[in-house]
Amino acid sequence: MNRLLLILLFIVTVLYLIFLWSDEEVPVYRFNPVEQLHHDKNLFTQGLEYKNGLLYEGSGLRGASELRVTQIGSEEILQRRFLEKKYFGEGITIFEDQVFQLTWQSGKGFIYDLNTLELRDEFSITGEGWGLTNDGQQLIMSNGSDRLIFLDPNSLKPTGELLVNLKGKPQFLLNELEYINGDVWANIWKNDQIVIIDPSSGKVKSIVDLSNFSERKRRHDVSNGIAFNEEQNTVYLTGKNWSSIYVIRLDQKRKINRNLFSRAYTRFGFLLR
Repeated sequence: MNRLLLILLFIVTVLYLIFLWSDEEVPVYRFNPVEQLHHDKNLFTQGLEYKNGLLYEGSGLRGASELRVTQIGSEEILQRRFLEKKYFGEGITIFEDQVFQLTWQSGKGFIYDLNTLELRDEFSITGEGWGLTNDGQQLIMSNGSDRLIFLDPNSLKPTGELLVNLKGKPQFLLNELEYINGDVWANIWKNDQIVIIDPSSGKVKSIVDLSNFSERKRRHDVSNGIAFNEEQNTVYLTGKNWSSIYVIRLDQKRKINRNLFSRAYTRFGFLLR
């Protein structure tokens, strides 16, 4: 009888830890999209930017990398520029009247005219290029590690770097970036969540759980693409080869408590979709 009770106690404890117990180290939020817009599912999205009613999108894969401009929610491509086949396109950001685009392993980035996408210049980067954003004064780059690298927008030389941590533990796999209301939002590679980073300390302040609308069904079609519309207080979110762009309002977040199962679902939920 005592053995049976121990087994039952063990089962109850395991179920509690999996489905009820929560040990989140920072607040976790979820948004219900207020709108769902068309997105070209052929795009291996690496960077997304909003400007004056238009979406600028950089995509990856060698032989398929490009920078394109579309009207929000429209299938019509207003402008596009393909990269040479040897380049794997990565993150983009708009700074003043220029679009900056990284490449993955080529040690190079490109600068385009915002209005025409005409190539203005090239620049060198050290190591891999992943995500790119700016705070209005300097460019901020990720390379898949736990570092944010700051670049002078004129010389494109590094001016410093910041180690990102979640309660003292390194937050690796920082990917696509967007600067929103003084914070850096970062997609995490192979995970349906965004971390919100304090750019002065490197601390992760909170997490946005995207699992309620993620389209990920395979290993590589991860969430990747964040664009901020300051005037509307909205954020456009998408992913690699997703068929939709999801619009969220920043004033409609709700705090959630995630158990071990729901946390695992942000990483492995695509196996069940």
